[in-house]
Amino acid sequence: MSQPVSQSLSQSDIQLATYRRRNRRRALLLALLVVLAALALLLDLTTGPAGLPLGDTLRALTGIGEVARSTEVIVRDVRLPMALVALLVGAALALSGAEMQTVLENPLAEPFTLGVSAAAALGAAVAIILGLSLPGLPSTWAVSANAFLFALGALALLQMLGRMRGGGPEVLILFGIALNFAAGAFLSLLQFVASADALQQLVFWTMGSLTAATNAGAMLLLAVLVATVPFSMRAAWRLTALRMGEEQARGFGVNVTALRRWTLLRVSLLAAAAVSMVGVVGFVGLAGPHIARLLVGEDHRYFLPASLLTGAVLMSLASTLSKVLVSGVLLPIGLVTSMIGLPVFFWLILRGRAVR
Repeated sequence: MSQPVSQSLSQSDIQLATYRRRNRRRALLLALLVVLAALALLLDLTTGPAGLPLGDTLRALTGIGEVARSTEVIVRDVRLPMALVALLVGAALALSGAEMQTVLENPLAEPFTLGVSAAAALGAAVAIILGLSLPGLPSTWAVSANAFLFALGALALLQMLGRMRGGGPEVLILFGIALNFAAGAFLSLLQFVASADALQQLVFWTMGSLTAATNAGAMLLLAVLVATVPFSMRAAWRLTALRMGEEQARGFGVNVTALRRWTLLRVSLLAAAAVSMVGVVGFVGLAGPHIARLLVGEDHRYFLPASLLTGAVLMSLASTLSKVLVSGVLLPIGLVTSMIGLPVFFWLILRGRAVR
């Protein structure tokens, strides 16, 4: 009798050691992603038409050592806000994409799947073409505020409609497609009546741009992340259970309906804040979570922070590429992220067909 018990204990010890070793590896990968995000941010700060050396950039950034006043202005007032906004937008989009893929049980889901981008573009068009925004709001914030409110309103409407029909993932996706088409139709109508200048401004906004980034915008994005990330991590084990299947999650005692409702609320805040700052930036919310999933697996205690950090790295690298791909031209950041995301999107489709 002692031999089977001994073998059982030995097997249990082996499984526990394997589990701990896997978690140590995941923690090490998270630490590596933090380092990569810091390096990507630094690379973004040193890249630009002025061609500043790394030493001057660090001195201007830290205030340690002598540096020319012009260098300090370029680094702190021009490059730093853009680099910080890029980093934070990537983190917000990838985190929201990771949660959305889980609650919708769809590996191709991202924040824009549910009409966020189209609704935000419609809100921006209302501000740019019709000049309508919140009363008393400074004109510099009108476009961002409208984009944020319309994106948030679209997802609120989606939640309400989904609750009326049971709130399942298929229903949410179908309503999201409908919202995409509805917002696109109204956007086309506004473009039809827009002046040439307003139309050009709207087209540029819908391509995604960091040129309007400010320190205030970066602080707003940081505040949204600080407000939502703790709740995402608190729901990590329930999201992991849901990843195993809805029936399995219910068997573990998870209230799947409430989990979807609160997760979509977080996704709404993250995606709306990100889009309102830089315009339509696609594929980061799709590519970031999938890269993170390859690195750390499905355990959301590691998957969520890995997605956040991966999105930050991708967006920072895209910001750097937008300044160097065409000499003397700052490309819209949305074009660059599409170049990164499209190969990932096609790979996912082909991989899905191969699995079948």
